[in-house]
Amino acid sequence: MLFLKLMRFIKSGIAPILFSFFLLVACRNNDTQSESTDEPGIPAPLLLNYQLVNEFKHDTGSFTEGLNFYKGQLYESTGAPESPPNNGNWIGPINLQTGAFQKKVTLDTSYFGEGITFLNDKVYQLTLKNQKGFVYDAKTFKKLKEFPFKGDGWGMTTDGKYLIASSGNSNLYYLDPDTLKFVKMLGVQDNNGFVSDLNELEYINGYIYANIWLKSLIVKIDPATGYVVGKMDFSKLMQDVNKKTPVAAEMNGIAYDSTTKKTYITGKKWPVIYEIKW
Repeated sequence: MLFLKLMRFIKSGIAPILFSFFLLVACRNNDTQSESTDEPGIPAPLLLNYQLVNEFKHDTGSFTEGLNFYKGQLYESTGAPESPPNNGNWIGPINLQTGAFQKKVTLDTSYFGEGITFLNDKVYQLTLKNQKGFVYDAKTFKKLKEFPFKGDGWGMTTDGKYLIASSGNSNLYYLDPDTLKFVKMLGVQDNNGFVSDLNELEYINGYIYANIWLKSLIVKIDPATGYVVGKMDFSKLMQDVNKKTPVAAEMNGIAYDSTTKKTYITGKKWPVIYEIKW
């Protein structure tokens, strides 16, 4: 009797269907296992050593959001937090020897100035919460136009072709400098996963360097992969800065002078700008 029931079950066509289903599931499970097993891991970033070469004066009222060289001159952009003291919401050149600054652009109090970059004789600036950016003539600092920027604006740099912006998450956003339209997104990650709080940016010799908000770290990002390939720990330097000026806030500001091949870093309300070498 059992044999006859089994034969009827097979002849009904249900058994072959079920067999094929279980075979398909088994194959899919094997494929999934194989994919996760063969997926290469992201190498841990190298800990990069650095040297302090020199130090220069920096106004402790400057809440630094951007730091850039343009034609050999260092420029800074600042935000104006609610807590004083601060010297305002501006973009302008700063004198490394004296720490003096000259305001070329002063933002309305409805804006909070963020990162800047120079490209094709123009200055591009982000704002924090207004989902808006500005473009200025690099010689006269006359405002040329405004552009929309979805989300918070944080840091900005350029690879010579595109504008590259951060928004406080783990992504970098590439914009066309002429149309100001979104081109592509680069997710940044290391061996522990995605790296968030990317802040001020600087493009140096084929890599993107980024401050990490509220941390004494600068990470080195490979733009081809989005992988963090190196990092520099400035914890000790931050401790020294706080001893000099208790009001000093987090690190923010990386500038590279392509003419002299020198790199400079600072932070919000820091009393100094450091020249570093790595």
